[in-house]
Amino acid sequence: MIVTEEVENPAIASIASMIRLRHAARELVGFPNSPARQVVSGSHKSRIRGRGMDFEEVRLYQAGDDIRTIDWRVTARSQNTYTKIFTEEREKPLLVITDLRATMFFGSQRLKSVAASEVSAALAWAALSSNDRLGGIVFGQEKTANIKPRRSHHSVLKYIQSLNTFSAELLKPREDYYTMEDILEETQRFVMPDSTLFIVSDFLDFDEQSYHLLFKLVRHSKVYFCRVFDPIERELPPPGLYAVTDGNYRALLNTNGKTLRASYRSTYEEHVKYLQKISEKLRVGLISLDCSMDIMQVLGSAFGKHCRQKK
Repeated sequence: MIVTEEVENPAIASIASMIRLRHAARELVGFPNSPARQVVSGSHKSRIRGRGMDFEEVRLYQAGDDIRTIDWRVTARSQNTYTKIFTEEREKPLLVITDLRATMFFGSQRLKSVAASEVSAALAWAALSSNDRLGGIVFGQEKTANIKPRRSHHSVLKYIQSLNTFSAELLKPREDYYTMEDILEETQRFVMPDSTLFIVSDFLDFDEQSYHLLFKLVRHSKVYFCRVFDPIERELPPPGLYAVTDGNYRALLNTNGKTLRASYRSTYEEHVKYLQKISEKLRVGLISLDCSMDIMQVLGSAFGKHCRQKK
């Protein structure tokens, strides 16, 4: 049962805040098929709307074919009459895979786990608004929550409840049971062919084995990475001593060393370049979300009204 009255803790993804994203998500009018080029890399097959059919191929025109399906461009180029072949449109579920493991419990202004939960909730509401079936998996430190794809408010609310529960469990640090490979393997078992898939994570442990698993996923689904990061992961704060805590223990972070600062930034940049290379090679959409930014502003840049106007 969904509880909407709660005492908001900034370390936990608020149910009320995630429910409020429903109205803003309606502005993502290009969702999920019109990503902005400057934000999302890769290209994706779009649905043929208005016919309830998916385009499959062209072939030579045969007696009895509907003349409205003649492909005039191919016909003119080949000097033979070709017709477009459509297959009945299959339902294409939209799945949101959210990583709420221990590395997501980090943030200088807002926790990555909270930002990731809000992004996931916004994507879920956008799916419902575009009349898609919404489902997905939330990965915690030790458990997962699987939500079967359904076109209903209940499905979105169930997902939001799982995001709230799993983000709260991060207040009690445990050793992660799941790796990125586990996440991708479980997703592969869960996903149906021809789905649209959003993976929300920091992708810090994405490696070569993860790449091979992702390769299998993109063969049958349209995949987007929503990479959540904190500004401090990109560059250390100004030289000095800073108190840091995981909620239970405190320590001092010394950011004075020039070599340390340069190495830190280089490691971050190499990781980002690696993910960009993977996304381009496998035609995976890559959306980078700075925790200090408004998540709807970032998603609006990818799927908002101006994107449809540019098409």
